[in-house]
Amino acid sequence: MALEAHFEQTIRSEIEFSGIGLHSGAPVLMRLIPAPAGSGIVFRRTDLDNFEIAAIGRNVAKVSYATSLMRQSVLISTTEHLLSALIGFGVDNVIVEVDNLEVPILDGSALPYVQAFHSVGLKQQRRKREYLKVLKEVEVREGSKFIGVYPGSGYRIQYTIDFPQPIGYETFKGDLATGDYVKLIAPARTFGFKEDEAMLRDMGLIRGVSDESAIILSRQGVENGPLRFDDEFVRHKVLDLIGDLALAGRRIQGRVVAERAGHAMHTALVQRLMRDRSAWELAHGYDEVAEPAGMMGRLQPATVS
Repeated sequence: MALEAHFEQTIRSEIEFSGIGLHSGAPVLMRLIPAPAGSGIVFRRTDLDNFEIAAIGRNVAKVSYATSLMRQSVLISTTEHLLSALIGFGVDNVIVEVDNLEVPILDGSALPYVQAFHSVGLKQQRRKREYLKVLKEVEVREGSKFIGVYPGSGYRIQYTIDFPQPIGYETFKGDLATGDYVKLIAPARTFGFKEDEAMLRDMGLIRGVSDESAIILSRQGVENGPLRFDDEFVRHKVLDLIGDLALAGRRIQGRVVAERAGHAMHTALVQRLMRDRSAWELAHGYDEVAEPAGMMGRLQPATVS
């Protein structure tokens, strides 16, 4: 039996952020503006005559180290952390104004966003929220990498990573329907290996990285600790996944399993899922209540530094 329907939400007032882009290194001013019910999440390039790009799968640009959106050759880059925060906190409709090509990296997590949402509050709207209910499995495989989505209650996620030391093998299981996103996922920061810095900079990437915006790793360990969670690395991959799957346009009802995946596979799954209209339907609530001590609920969050 489905839960009582939830209603869409937007932020109660405008929120402003400023910072630099992780990859471009360019300064950017970003403003989040309340939007009418049914609007979804729309990016607006104020430096390009307010050109708008909806945060939906068909606007996904080439993806590698971040998720970018493009429409008519206009780009907005590194959208995943903001999209993750919006989905995780329950913001359905918002206009995101940016005056440059990349969303600011801030501290490398979604925490500054959810703190801002909590500060201004959310406004319930009159339209019932639609969920994308998965009806059959959809999978993407690439060698030993894998991601799939399956029918199920709630919004369950299982993510496994396997990186060189000092990260190694980590697995996280959780249910976004338990409401623990803010405590258990949002604070997890992006990360990178110092030995890859020169290569990435030669590719035109990470020009805005700093010790304040990412976890920096060497073979010896974390260079700018402490970590916010013992398994912060896999939690950040879950954060990225939630942001990338937001490009389906709605929160998912189902079970997602990922092994050594990344932005390209996350967004490929969205596109494959949306193309197969027999794989999903729209619903106005989750089929059954997530357990009070759901998979996320059983995990004890570390103190946020």
